[in-house]
Formats: sequence, C-alpha cells, structure tokens
Amino acid sequence: MKLAEENSKTVTNNSLFLELYFIQHKRLKFPFLETLGVMSSIVPLEQTIDKVLSESQTEFVNKINSAYDESLNNLESSRSNVERGYSKIINNAQKQSENIKRQIIGASKISARNKQLLLLESSINSVFEKAKEKLSVLNKEKGYESLLMKTLEEGVSVIDSKDVIIECTKNDKNLIIKIMNDFTKKHPDYTVSISDNFFDFIGGIRVKSSNGLMSYDGTIDSKIERVKPIIRKNIAQILRG
Repeated sequence: MKLAEENSKTVTNNSLFLELYFIQHKRLKFPFLETLGVMSSIVPLEQTIDKVLSESQTEFVNKINSAYDESLNNLESSRSNVERGYSKIINNAQKQSENIKRQIIGASKISARNKQLLLLESSINSVFEKAKEKLSVLNKEKGYESLLMKTLEEGVSVIDSKDVIIECTKNDKNLIIKIMNDFTKKHPDYTVSISDNFFDFIGGIRVKSSNGLMSYDGTIDSKIERVKPIIRKNIAQILRG
C-alpha cells in the first residue's frame, strides 16, 4: 500500500511538473512538433487537390468524348448532306442532258420537216408555173369562149344582181364583148358592161355588181389556188414514196 501511494504521488508530481513547464515555456517553439502539424494539414489539402484534379480530369475527358461524338455526328450529317447534294446534282445533270438531247432531236426533226416543206412548196410552185405556161395560151383554144360564157352565167347567179361589170385581161377584151352581147340577147333584163381597167391574170373573168358590193372570181388563177391543197397533198404523197 505504501508503495502504491508513493507511485501515485510520483505520477501526480510529474504531471504537475509538465503542466508547469508548458505554462512557463508556452511561447517556445518546437520545430518537430510544428512540422508534424504542417504535415497533418498538408495531407487533407493534397487529398482535396487530388480529388479536384481527378474530377476536373474526368469532366475534361467527358467533354472531349462529347465533342468527339458531336464531331462524328456532324461529320456523318455533313457527309449525308454532301451525298444528297451530289445525287441531286447528278440527277439535275441527267435531266438537263435528256432535255438537251430531246431538244437536239426535236430541232433535227423540225429542220428535216422544214426542208421537206420547202421541197414540197418548191415542187408545187414548179407545177403551177408549168400550168400557167400552158394556160397562158388558153384563149386560143376553141372551148375558151364557152368557158367564159359559163363563168359569166355563174357569176350573175352568185352575186344575184342584174347590173354587173366584167373584169378581164386586155387580150380577152374583144372576146368578152362578144360574150356580153350574146348574154344580153338571151337575158335582155340584164345590164352587162366591161371594166375600163384591165387585169393581169392568166385568163377567165371576175364578175362584180355595179355597186361593187358583191364579186365572183372566175379567173383561171383563182381556180388554180382552189386546187392547190389537192395538188400539194398529191405531191407530198409522191415525195414520201
């Protein structure tokens, strides 16, 4: 018991000694203890920095991955747009090519058609010129006088007038006067006179009412014009084989 009490007193005295020592020397610095304190504060700081850096690195990597994925998507979209644009250009070029081809073919057909029409018209004109040459001496034929009489009768019937004027060529003047006299003998109620002017046509006559309102064209020229479509059709069939 006595030994225990002595030990207890010794511990108490030591504690008091240390307490008094620290109170007396509280302003003294111990580098080792300070280093331990600094180190103890640095460790959490490093951990915090490591954590921040780790999070920043993760966020940075995520952003890079996101930007990469977005770039891939944009590239794919751009490629699709380029392919569509390319296809559109090709299609438009093909359409334009077809249009130009059709235009060339159409122009060739039109050109060939125009040449054919020119040839046809040239052939028709040639036929008419030959016909006019033959008909120019028609007034010397025996049947020409009866032709003129028939034309006069048709004319007065068509214009429905009993006072008429006859237009003719200078070469036919004497023959027309004879026909007028023969006609008025048959139809004394009609008044027929010859125009003071002479006209340049192949043959035949024009019959007009005295007031000039009605006219009947019985010239050879008008008869040729009326048969022109028939002649043109026949020549076209011959040219086409």
